[in-house]
Formats: sequence, C-alpha cells, structure tokens
Amino acid sequence: MKKNFVSNSSSSIRMFKNDFLESLSKVKYYVPLIVYVPVISFLFYKSFWEVGMSPASFVGWFLSGLAIWTITEYILHRYVFHFEPDAEWGKKIHFIFHGVHHDYPNDANRLVMPPSASIPMALGFYFLFDWLLPETSVYPFFSGFILGYLFYDMVHYALHHANFKSPFWKRLKQHHMLHHYSDSTKGYGVSWTFWDKIFQSNFEKK
Repeated sequence: MKKNFVSNSSSSIRMFKNDFLESLSKVKYYVPLIVYVPVISFLFYKSFWEVGMSPASFVGWFLSGLAIWTITEYILHRYVFHFEPDAEWGKKIHFIFHGVHHDYPNDANRLVMPPSASIPMALGFYFLFDWLLPETSVYPFFSGFILGYLFYDMVHYALHHANFKSPFWKRLKQHHMLHHYSDSTKGYGVSWTFWDKIFQSNFEKK
C-alpha cells in the first residue's frame, strides 16, 4: 500500500455523510472490552459448568485458540486490511476499513475495530470453528481466540498513545511505527511480531 499522505493530527475526519454510518465508524478503545469480556465469561461458564470440561483440556483448547489468533491477526492485516483493489469502489472500501488509519494514525476513535465490523467477523469465526472442532471444544478455543483479539486491540491503541519504559514495549512500538511511517508492506504483526520473521516481512532494525 503506497502512501502519499500521513497526518499527525489527532482529530477525526468525517468519512460518511450519513450521521448514523459516521457514528458506526468511531469507537472508544474500551468498547471491545465491554462487548467481549462478557462473551469470554459466558464461554468459561459453558466450558466448566455446563460441559464439565477438565482444567487440562480447557487450557489446551484455550491456548490453541490464542495461538490461532496470532496467525489470524497477521493474515487479516497483511492480506485483507492491506488488499487494495484497482477499481474505484475497491479503493473506497479499503480506505474505510484500513486506509483511513494509515492516513490518520493518531485518530484515537479509529484505533480499535468497531463492533459493527467485529461482531459479524466474530460470529463468522465462531461458526467456522464450531464446524471444524470437536463438539464443545469451541467454547475454550473461542475464548482464547477472542482474548487474543482483545489483546490485539488494546495493544494497538497503546502503541499509538502510550509512552513505554519497558524495552520490550519500546521495540514493539518501534515495529509498528516503522509499518506506519517507513514501509507499510512490512511489519504486519501488531501484538505478535514473530510471524513477520517467519514470513520474511520483518524490518531490518539497526
């Protein structure tokens, strides 16, 4: 994705003429927590109290879901969010979903995924995993998957708005800022960067 313009302004530009659509495009960073922490709690309840799953089995499926999120995050960012069709309508859709974030990376209202987009996507993944996985294992698996998504959203917000002291978080922030300000064809990992090393999309940091 070639960039010709990056704003350092923290203001939100208007994307839609319709006020309702415009409201759906903005979200405070804590909204995903309000939406999905109860979902994770419900999946815990289903796993332990309704299914009677053993702690070892739960942890195994939970960690599997978390691991699958890490590669999902990378694939979505690289091949979906950064896919820009040549058609004019495709460019507009790309701008709505991700281009606006690259043009206005400091807009605090467009740093986490709005529920209008994340809920349909989450439902799609849930039904996919429910179809693929053994019966009832989707509960701990999907709770790990959703926790990974929440971690991604919160980390993404922090990388743009927090000042870190820890060397680990400083390196993670540098990785993401290079993606924004140096080369947007590299550094697709946000909360997990090791897939960039595996798929050779990492930066040569000096």
